[in-house]
Amino acid sequence: MGLQEIRQRIAAAERAAGRPEGSVELIAVSKVQPDARVETVLEQGHRVFGENYVQEAQGKWPGWRQRYGGVRLHMIGPLQSNKAKAAAGLFDAIHTLDRMSLARKLANALAAHDGNTPELFVQVNTGDEPQKAGILPDELPGFLDQIHELGLTPQGLMCIPPEAEEARPHFVMLRELAEAAGLDRLSMGMSADFEAAIAEGATHIRVGSAIFGARDYSDRG
Repeated sequence: MGLQEIRQRIAAAERAAGRPEGSVELIAVSKVQPDARVETVLEQGHRVFGENYVQEAQGKWPGWRQRYGGVRLHMIGPLQSNKAKAAAGLFDAIHTLDRMSLARKLANALAAHDGNTPELFVQVNTGDEPQKAGILPDELPGFLDQIHELGLTPQGLMCIPPEAEEARPHFVMLRELAEAAGLDRLSMGMSADFEAAIAEGATHIRVGSAIFGARDYSDRG
């Protein structure tokens, strides 16, 4: 499919939803993608990327940031508490704040961090899936109060709908939760459902395989 077609589809979805052009930020999910594919997208002028693993991002993005100006890096995978300090210094946004132990580590890391403070999104487990990370919807207000007491100020919410369910009701739920909390950024929608997410107010969509092609995990051990 490729970057240009995804950009065209985003623009069409923005128009269909009556939203301004450029109101949705495309995060190109580059995790586990070969360097050549990522560099092709960089050469096409895209500068916003998503990674799932701190160590992988540390290994490849400092060099690309030197070669390509304006890169913004988003952490979109589960973040281990012991990687909070590294993540705070590497990423421009963290989409997976999902528990108090991580919030405490991030608060400490950001207090000691001299650089830009990354945007923070709270991950919400909209499907109440026991195997999935995220704050349960009815626990979100209390969690937000607790992390505010730590000095953290999240800008938005993130969700990953259950694979076996229609995604749109989960996007509606996330939007309503964000509105109730006074948050205006919504990280929702991936390759298969980002148009529905845009219709429901997504400000950030996370698209990988539709841009880069299928991932190959065979050499990750």
